[in-house]
Amino acid sequence: MSEAPVAPQALAFLGLGVMGGPMAGHLRKAGHAVTVYNRTASKAQAWVAEHGGQAAPTPREAAQGAAIVFACVGNDDDLRSVVLGEDGAFAGMAPGSVFVDHTTASAEVARELAQAARARGLWFVDAPVSGGQAGAVNGVLTVMCGGEASAFEAMRPVAMAYSRAVTLLGPSGAGQLAKMVNQICIASLVQGLAEGIAFGQKAGLDMKAVLDVIGKGAAQSWQMDNRGKTMVDDQFEFGFAVDWMRKDLGLVLEEARRNGATLPATAMVDQFYADVQAMGGRRWDTSSLIKRLR
Repeated sequence: MSEAPVAPQALAFLGLGVMGGPMAGHLRKAGHAVTVYNRTASKAQAWVAEHGGQAAPTPREAAQGAAIVFACVGNDDDLRSVVLGEDGAFAGMAPGSVFVDHTTASAEVARELAQAARARGLWFVDAPVSGGQAGAVNGVLTVMCGGEASAFEAMRPVAMAYSRAVTLLGPSGAGQLAKMVNQICIASLVQGLAEGIAFGQKAGLDMKAVLDVIGKGAAQSWQMDNRGKTMVDDQFEFGFAVDWMRKDLGLVLEEARRNGATLPATAMVDQFYADVQAMGGRRWDTSSLIKRLR
C-alpha cells in the first residue's frame, strides 16, 4: 500500500497470472494508466474488463510510451521471450525508461538482461517478491531488488501500490539472490514444522493447542501462524504450489553449484518435494511436506 500519493504514470504490466493480475490491478487502483500483455490474450481482455486500462497484442506494443514496464512471468525463458526480440518489451521502450522484473528467475538472467538494457539506454531492476498470492491480492508483498539506485528510486514509490516493503539489496542479480535466501530459509522451516506436527500427532497431542502455545515462543514463524493448523487438518488446496517451490529450489541449487555454497538441508527438502509431486501434489501448498510423514 502506497506511503504517499504518487503522480499517475503510464505503465505496462506483462504477465497476468495469480501474482501479476492482482499486482497490475493495484497499479490501476493507484490511478496509473496501465497497458497489459498476457500470452493468453483472453486473460488480458478479462483483466481490462475488470480493471480498465488497455491490452496490447505484444510486449513491444504494451511497453510503448510506458515510463516503467513491470513483468511477472514463469521462468528465465518466459522472461527472455517477453523482453528480447522484435516483439519484446525492450524494442518498444523509450531510452531512460525502467523495466522491473518480478519473476523469480536466475541471477544470471537478471545480469544478462540488465546488460542488454544498458546497451539500449534502458534500466533493468530484478525485483522478485515474497508473500504469495494472498500478498499480491492484499497488496502487501515484500520486494527484493537488484539494480542501479536511480532506477530503483524511480520504481519504488510506484511498486508500493502492492507492497509493504521494496528494498534495494545490491547490483543486478542481488534481488534474485535474496529471493533464493528466502526460499532456502522457508524450505527447511516448513520441513521442521511438518516433522514437529507429525511427531505431536503420533504422540497423541492436541496439535492445534500445542501450536497456540509454542507459537507464543521461540518456535513462532509465519509458516506456523498461517499453515500450522491447516497442516493438522490435512488441507493443502491453496497457497504456493509445490511445482513453483521446486522451480525456485532448482535455481537455488544451480546457483549454489556456481558459488560453492553447501546446502545439504535444502537439497534434501527439494527431494522431499519431488516425493510430494509423485504423490499427486504438484499444485498443493508447500506445507504439504507433512504428507510424506503420514
